[in-house]
Amino acid sequence: MTCRRILAALALMLMGALPAAADESWDAVLESARGQEVFWNAWGGSEQYNAYIAWVGKRVRDDHGVTLRHVKLSDTADAVQAVLAEKTAGRAADGSVDLIWINGENFKAMKENGLLYGPFVQRLPHFALVDTQEKPTTVLDFTVPTDGLEAPWGMAKLVFIYDMARLEETPRSIAGFLDYARANPGRFTYPAPPDFIGSTFLKQALYELVENRAVLLQPAGDNFDTVTAPLWNYLDALRPNLWRQGEDHPKTGTAQIQLLDDGELDIAISFNPGEASSAIADGRLPESARTFVLDEGTIANTHFVAIPFNARAKEGAMVVANFLLSPEAQARKQNPDIWGEPTVLSMSRLNAADKARFDRLPRGAATLSAEALGPALPEPHPSWMTRIEEAWLRRYGS
Repeated sequence: MTCRRILAALALMLMGALPAAADESWDAVLESARGQEVFWNAWGGSEQYNAYIAWVGKRVRDDHGVTLRHVKLSDTADAVQAVLAEKTAGRAADGSVDLIWINGENFKAMKENGLLYGPFVQRLPHFALVDTQEKPTTVLDFTVPTDGLEAPWGMAKLVFIYDMARLEETPRSIAGFLDYARANPGRFTYPAPPDFIGSTFLKQALYELVENRAVLLQPAGDNFDTVTAPLWNYLDALRPNLWRQGEDHPKTGTAQIQLLDDGELDIAISFNPGEASSAIADGRLPESARTFVLDEGTIANTHFVAIPFNARAKEGAMVVANFLLSPEAQARKQNPDIWGEPTVLSMSRLNAADKARFDRLPRGAATLSAEALGPALPEPHPSWMTRIEEAWLRRYGS
């Protein structure tokens, strides 16, 4: 059984195990939420994403009387640490964080440390529209069951961006990137971990280099050094051929796209299949920018929002989470002129008017079709990402 089929089967089991919606009606949640101020801790490194969050704030204020404050983070772990510090200090209520944009190892850490409110997801009316069957990562976060403790918000898949005016043939595998870098020194690199784009590139490399991919769906243990040895051999060979000889790395995916636009790099990495089209629309990349993927598939995941256990505005946070799942908000997010990210919703569960929102969306010249995006590889267990980042920093960090 393939990794994806294993996750899909587990997702179906989890959906049957999710708790039923609480007795409290949604109208009561809306009533309590009115007048609340929600402090949403979310990555703030993209003007495009920040503008979308600002639009969400306007909509929930106009419709529900909820004031949304975007607390812009450079690292989600900062918000996790803040909530953990409050719990350690005995601050069980009136917390400083009401909502977190989260997934992966940060969700795992909050779940294991009892830092999350819920389960609440089944109480959100729009969650019924989520495609939990064909998109099993909407209830499985890096193989960890969400258990209703975080609401899916968007889909992501690793893609690569290039300028077809400068590059005619692209790598088709991780080994192909090494061949390309050797033939074109200084024209490729990846963001420095723990930036999530850079860390995902390392996991993608491991997927193609490891002998048995299924081992990555289990927690990393004493086998870590043996399993990851091919990765470090690969990176050692790649490093001297990277941009600036691997002595420096872009800090973020956004910075790498700027280097592509400036002509310093031939290829950039993104976790948003629509980012190239969006970057063309807002002038960050030329019209000749395009997207490609690898022959054996690339890593895909879902990102979420979660509510800390001690949030002061839990009802307001649920209202925001529910609006993020609305067809209106999801269609706007998928628009390449706005964000360009695939929806978590099922088209078969939408009414005709809401489905039309998606049918009308432009795809963007640089956005691959669903078929062309190729196979989706599941995220490894979060423990692999944590230990790979630590090992990378020991080996290559400054």
